[in-house]
Amino acid sequence: MTKITLLDGSIGQELVHRAGTRPTPLWSTSVMLDRPELVRAVHGDYFDVGATIATTNTYSVLRDRLRPEGLEDRFADLIETALAEAEAARDAHGGGRIAGSLGPLRASYRPDLCPPEDEAATAYAELVRLMEGRVDLFLIETVSSILQARGALAGCAGTKLPVWLSVSVDDENGTRLRSGEGLSSLAPVVDEFRLDALLVNCSRPEAITTALTILKPLGLPIGAYANGFTRISDGFLQDRPTVDALSARKDLGPSEYADFAMGWVDAGATIVGGCCEVGPAHIAELARRLTAAGHMIV
Repeated sequence: MTKITLLDGSIGQELVHRAGTRPTPLWSTSVMLDRPELVRAVHGDYFDVGATIATTNTYSVLRDRLRPEGLEDRFADLIETALAEAEAARDAHGGGRIAGSLGPLRASYRPDLCPPEDEAATAYAELVRLMEGRVDLFLIETVSSILQARGALAGCAGTKLPVWLSVSVDDENGTRLRSGEGLSSLAPVVDEFRLDALLVNCSRPEAITTALTILKPLGLPIGAYANGFTRISDGFLQDRPTVDALSARKDLGPSEYADFAMGWVDAGATIVGGCCEVGPAHIAELARRLTAAGHMIV
């Protein structure tokens, strides 16, 4: 028996799907502006099917993403809304933890746009200050380069809460970050900064399986939560894209996804869940499979 932390699945994509409106460059932040109650509902659904952590809808609540839309003055209010909705879902469920999501600055999957380390650290430190005391841990998500990892971890240096770093790897080569840098290049980062777990997210599940074999020797708890996109398209790598530039896979239902995730557990992962296009039904099946295999979900 292994103790497994079961993350939730997609927050942003799930909100976009439920809202039924045309996607915008602000992604799930747009939904939260108009229908904050959906955020609580999504968190609640994941708790109900067995997830033990709610990931805040703050992935794209970043000053540099709000500014072009003229919404930077809503930054603190949006952080507060995301925290309050996660807390309400947890309280209604009667327990669970909250992970403060720290998304990539400027754009996802675009390490070429990453700001200098000191600039990034300042931005992340502000997010940490706003969320500390309301979350149980910080989850740095979809890190695509060593520079991105360093900036985010430097921004988290002042917190005493656990910090989890989750990287995104090349969909065709799980040995490399999306920047092209080898995943093994994370070793000096692990040595320099305090972090409590290493994960892989928002990549094809096939690539994640490979990536975990490289992360495991670094000596930290490891985990994974894959996306369900066919690939990250060229259209999505343009300036200010919307998620309608991406397509969901048709071959990654709850059973198929659970097959991958159980393989990650067999490879040593103790934290599993889902990313974009992985919904409550996937997490429900994964919870069932983990329990049936004799693991304890914590």
